[in-house]
Amino acid sequence: MTETLWPAPVATTPVDATVTIPGSKSVTNRALVLAALADEPGWVRRPLRSRDSQLMADGLRALGVGIEEQVNNDTGGTGGGEAWRVIPAPALRGPASIDVGNAGTVMRFLPPLAVLADGPVHFDGDPRSYERPQHGVINALRALGARIDDGGRGAFPLTVHGTGALDGGPVELDASSSSQFVSALLLSGARYNNGVEVRHVGGPVPSLPHIRMTVEMLRLAGVQVDAPEDGGEKDVWRVTPGALIGRDMVVEPDLSNAAPFFAAALVTGGRVTVRDWPKHTTQPGDQLREIYTRMGGVCEFTDEGLQFTGTGRIHGIEADLHDVGELTPVIAAVAALADSESHLYGIAHLRLHETDRLAALAKEINDLGGDVTETEDGLRIRPRPLHGGVFHTYEDHRLATAAAVIGLAVEGVQVENVATTAKTLPDFPKMWDELLTGAVAGG
Repeated sequence: MTETLWPAPVATTPVDATVTIPGSKSVTNRALVLAALADEPGWVRRPLRSRDSQLMADGLRALGVGIEEQVNNDTGGTGGGEAWRVIPAPALRGPASIDVGNAGTVMRFLPPLAVLADGPVHFDGDPRSYERPQHGVINALRALGARIDDGGRGAFPLTVHGTGALDGGPVELDASSSSQFVSALLLSGARYNNGVEVRHVGGPVPSLPHIRMTVEMLRLAGVQVDAPEDGGEKDVWRVTPGALIGRDMVVEPDLSNAAPFFAAALVTGGRVTVRDWPKHTTQPGDQLREIYTRMGGVCEFTDEGLQFTGTGRIHGIEADLHDVGELTPVIAAVAALADSESHLYGIAHLRLHETDRLAALAKEINDLGGDVTETEDGLRIRPRPLHGGVFHTYEDHRLATAAAVIGLAVEGVQVENVATTAKTLPDFPKMWDELLTGAVAGG
């Protein structure tokens, strides 16, 4: 297949722009699942419209859930008033076929819901989905009494033989490769006859803020959840069986997707405001404020949102990114342009994401003249003068945005398949061009 190359624009002046970031993928897909399991219709307002969220919506529709896409002129704000009305099915149906693509939330969250369908539900996806860890969900569901055919692979493709119900109860799993294993069981657990008690056994769970997001959203849907952060037992989450409330849910901007835009302020010594940045959130992307400040910027809340200003210098950073691994590619790109060495660690689990992100970042930055070495659980980045070249993205949206950041300061960077950004940032090339011209990007 011929490469499609996008010439990353070079910044000739400091950026000065206001950006509207689309809704959070993590919140959108959790909201869709919870709305589908509710006892009454609900709304998901300002959802992310992307490949991942469309795969989730299509998967739920295949199980009999009604999802009506509407534009409401009175909702205002981010997302132009778009909303999805979710109408739960009286009973989830099978047989059905679901395409998970390469979306972690879809491949982890829907099999625990499919056990409640009345009939077999077949799951398949992109070739990379066959390589991503799924054993935690499969083994846990089997331990709870579900029948799953996966050919002994512990991965896709697979078939869940739904019986309309699951007893649930206590289960142990190893979530050291993905926090989504825990979230997946918690999201559907209230609909199991005995609820669910998930006990993690293994190494540290990555991306714990995403589990806290799941817990908070479950509680907003009327579900009783006991979690470690509330003084409960360490690495144990309990969901009490019961009905879910159909809610009117407004999706926050995807804060992780602010990473390249704030990076542009750092790299160019400019200023970027992200609209509607929440002052309270469970999104891991909120840690950008602290991380980028340490790398040389200044941020403050304004009436419009969060304003981030670069100072003209970029400092290297020593950072444990275990809880915010998704931010690593863009942070690594900024670090490659810094004035001192960086060490990013706690992120061995990134080898199991859309691609092996650690190996990909090291190879692609080094191919542009950089000096990046992999460590056991991260990257060591020593800044060197970079030059142009092709930056391969491996079908990974965050690799593409990292390449765009480097391209701000390095002439001749060509990004392979920038269209992969549609996974969470539809129209990214247009937003990036507007950022550099001072327009209201994404508005």
